[in-house]
Amino acid sequence: MIAKATALERQKTGLRASPWLANVTTAVMNTSGFMNGSGGICRQLEIPLEVYLILGGVGMLENLLVIIAVVNNRNLHSPMYLFICSLAMADMLVSVGKASEAVIIFLDQNSHLLTETLIDHLDYLFDSLICISLIASILSLGAIATDRYLTIFHALRYHQIMTVKRAALIISALWTFCTFSGSFIIKFNRKNAFPGSLITMYFTTLFVIVSLYVYMFLLARRHAQCIRSLPGQRVHQGTSLKGAITLTILLGIFIICWAPFFLHLILVLACPSNPYCTCYMSLFQVDLILIMCNSIIDPLIFAFRSPELRNTFKKITHTWLAF
Repeated sequence: MIAKATALERQKTGLRASPWLANVTTAVMNTSGFMNGSGGICRQLEIPLEVYLILGGVGMLENLLVIIAVVNNRNLHSPMYLFICSLAMADMLVSVGKASEAVIIFLDQNSHLLTETLIDHLDYLFDSLICISLIASILSLGAIATDRYLTIFHALRYHQIMTVKRAALIISALWTFCTFSGSFIIKFNRKNAFPGSLITMYFTTLFVIVSLYVYMFLLARRHAQCIRSLPGQRVHQGTSLKGAITLTILLGIFIICWAPFFLHLILVLACPSNPYCTCYMSLFQVDLILIMCNSIIDPLIFAFRSPELRNTFKKITHTWLAF
């Protein structure tokens, strides 16, 4: 679905576009030579496979480091860091999927040893990985937002409500749902209803998460004002609010990096043959690069905002370099 939206690239490499994008990619190819307002030509922008390999490798190593750090450091064995591991796993799937696809495209271009049937199966696998990653990222962010809400406004009962075991069960259910739903969307994507459903799920879930964050910060501000109004009282919500701010940054980066791709999907459904729409769709590979950059940025945010996680990163890195 995601990695197969560029029909021109598929024409060169032998990999085919996903069925629900077949019509629009044909339209993009047919109109890719129209003149834009400045007299130039909107041609399909191609990014070297090496860029996908480098970004995919960096993203995979960074997110793998996050998971290893949380597993090795007992101080990080908390529900919030388990949800962060879930988000890191989703980011890693994007990196693995795109880097693997770049390798397959390279092999197909240079050796032509891959059969059509194998290519079809690999198309399905890579598309499923990225679709599963998208759904898992959205739901992991939702789980993190809920966890922060409980931490701030139900602090006394938090450890009764959200235990490590319960968080692990939530993550297991989350990934089971993501695996089946992502595979289902890719397997039965011959109608526009499926990308439409993906778009609806993306914006609906983000609206709910953003609304929860806004409500959380407004309520926290109101509580802080009430506490300050009492004589001799101080506010002690700094740690919880710091975690909420960190995860707000994650949400903002996620929206920025994925929004161009979803704009592409909207244009696919709304105006597949419009020259301005197809000119934007010719930049589809830039959208993919932004998605991969999201996988690289998230671990950097974790390290920058969490001293405990940052110190664990340093210890693991020094251990690796020692070998």
